[in-house]
Amino acid sequence: MTVPTNNPKEFRQFEYCGWQQSVDQYHSSFSSLTSQTIESLLDSVNAARDMELLDIATGPGYVAAQAHKRGCKVTGVDLSDAMVAKARQLNPQIDLRSRYAIEFFQGEAESLPFPESQYQAAVMNFGILHLAEPEKALGEAFRVIASQARFGFTVWSKPEKSIALKIMNKAIETYKNTDITLPEGPPFFLFSEQDYCFKCLQNLGFKNPSVQEIPLLWELSSADELFDAFYKGTARTGGILRAQTSKCLDNIRAAIHQETASYRQNNRLLLPMSAIVVSAQKP
Repeated sequence: MTVPTNNPKEFRQFEYCGWQQSVDQYHSSFSSLTSQTIESLLDSVNAARDMELLDIATGPGYVAAQAHKRGCKVTGVDLSDAMVAKARQLNPQIDLRSRYAIEFFQGEAESLPFPESQYQAAVMNFGILHLAEPEKALGEAFRVIASQARFGFTVWSKPEKSIALKIMNKAIETYKNTDITLPEGPPFFLFSEQDYCFKCLQNLGFKNPSVQEIPLLWELSSADELFDAFYKGTARTGGILRAQTSKCLDNIRAAIHQETASYRQNNRLLLPMSAIVVSAQKP
């Protein structure tokens, strides 16, 4: 079942460096999209008042903030200390309406800095797509949640249902410089396969896996905003784009303009997207 990278340490460093420089663009471009899955993700682990919940790969802390609104005692952890700083900025620690403050830590999903069975739930919103050793991270999630607790995570559906990814992938594959070599990670849509998800979780000891597909809509101002979202606001795809020549980038941008034309409505770009929420329980 294990799908290794050629060099997990190298890929993890590549992701770390990518996110260190992408925080602000990610926040401005992707927050409206990735936040659409949060309520379903929290529902999948039965997040409720006074529950101790861990948000793995918390990024700017969107899920952590929503869990906090439900009255959970939330801890967020992320590989990128720049992301952790952003999460702390967006979620001030003083909240007179709540007994709990959100705590954010820097740390690896594949080696969580927390004791066994500490949390009553754990979640990860699209973070598994960026991990060098995703199965190891799932095992860590299993370790840190208590018996009968649930763990949930989200991934994108395959490109035919996630139009922005389909358009970006097609443009890049058509016009990228093939001489460029970057650290290789696990297949991006590996966990978009339900059978693979369930087998993975069950092999690690989880039970009662479930899956829910959620239709989303990403509203952007233009094709240029879509290009910038990936170029400046992502690690893996952004790393590929940032390594291209000016000519390659011009061709990629032109292809994106052409492919998004049919999705324009009232001077806005409306891109259908789809996400999958996967969850399972620790016996």
